[in-house]
Amino acid sequence: MEKKPSSNSKTVKTAQIFPPDANAYGTLFGGKLMAHIDDVTAIAAVRHARQSVVTASTDSVDFLLPVKVGDSICIEGFVTYVHNTSMEVFVKVIKEGLLTAEKSVCATAFLTFVAFGEDGKPAVVPRIYPETEQEKMLYEGAEVRRVHRNERRKESKRMAALYGAE
Repeated sequence: MEKKPSSNSKTVKTAQIFPPDANAYGTLFGGKLMAHIDDVTAIAAVRHARQSVVTASTDSVDFLLPVKVGDSICIEGFVTYVHNTSMEVFVKVIKEGLLTAEKSVCATAFLTFVAFGEDGKPAVVPRIYPETEQEKMLYEGAEVRRVHRNERRKESKRMAALYGAE
């Protein structure tokens, strides 16, 4: 399977924030932002794998700054690392005050997706190669993040077994 550049998966989405998107403080609901993030990162993963994908995990979503009604958000995501059937996707969210033109990164996250073949089973994904300095930095730290993710998943399974469904 031929390697692909990270840049092939880059996905960008822009949206304006309206009152129904906001909480009582006039700022964007975290869940709404997470839905935008999942949408962009899933598209990036499919662009890379050219197969169906599902979200396997979301590393911490760090909400760095509030996004207000009237602002826009620009969500950018791309595949940073591949491990057999899974892909790590980095996403950053830039808020823009449309009347002021002020821009700031307001959130970042890593999500993991698993690719599935037509048989419904996990499918091998082409490896990636980074080109830019940012892509290289993210690629180099990916294996450490993967190990942490796997440890966190084991703890989540332990907690699920401990507390059960009732």
